[in-house]
Amino acid sequence: MSTHPSFEHWLQSRLTAHGFATGGVDGIVGPNTRGALEAFQRARGLPQTARADDFTVAALRQTASRVPGFVRPLDSDDEPEPMQAQRFPRQRDVAAFYGPVGRNQVLVDVPWRMVLAWDKRRVAKRMSLHEKVVDSARRAIDKTYRVLGDDGIDRLGLNLFGGSLNVRRMRGGSAYSMHSWGIAIDWDPQRNQLRWKHPKARLSHDDARAFWEIWEDEGWVSLGRERDFDWMHVQAARL
Repeated sequence: MSTHPSFEHWLQSRLTAHGFATGGVDGIVGPNTRGALEAFQRARGLPQTARADDFTVAALRQTASRVPGFVRPLDSDDEPEPMQAQRFPRQRDVAAFYGPVGRNQVLVDVPWRMVLAWDKRRVAKRMSLHEKVVDSARRAIDKTYRVLGDDGIDRLGLNLFGGSLNVRRMRGGSAYSMHSWGIAIDWDPQRNQLRWKHPKARLSHDDARAFWEIWEDEGWVSLGRERDFDWMHVQAARL
């Protein structure tokens, strides 16, 4: 027999922990709990469904981030069913895990209209990614479109593609960039420049939280969420 609380108890407990009163932790999801759930979704920039969808549950699992206004995953013993993200290698181990730079690439379709950030006349229908990250990237991309829709995509600048595969050295260093293996993606580089921090960078705003959580649930890492710089960038490698 499982020692975990019921999902309803867990839901009320997490809402209460985040400061949203449910009228008690009794395992009965009534108007008070649904109202607290909708208020939590509104505060986190999530679709206000008053339902415990995947993205709301992921947000409830999290606690305060190092970056003001953001949250990042934290393991917890009170999770009813922990989500299993793919475990990617640390940056120092990417060559051993992914192999030679520029190899083993797959073209991944993007379901929304996307253009090159540096030449908006050119449509970018797909991106080149390493075969070992393709499945997780496809899930994240598809979830992003389902959650945000065209309006949300355009608002956050996810329709402005900053690049994926690009065999080059890191800026100011001799090591290869994560882009060299096709394990990193850049979005809207003009409004998320390398040195820009929260809140100047567009993707550091609260309404981008659901987007980042989708990628984090797949094991990808946002440099913005972790280090508060290069908010355009997400990668399939741990720091």
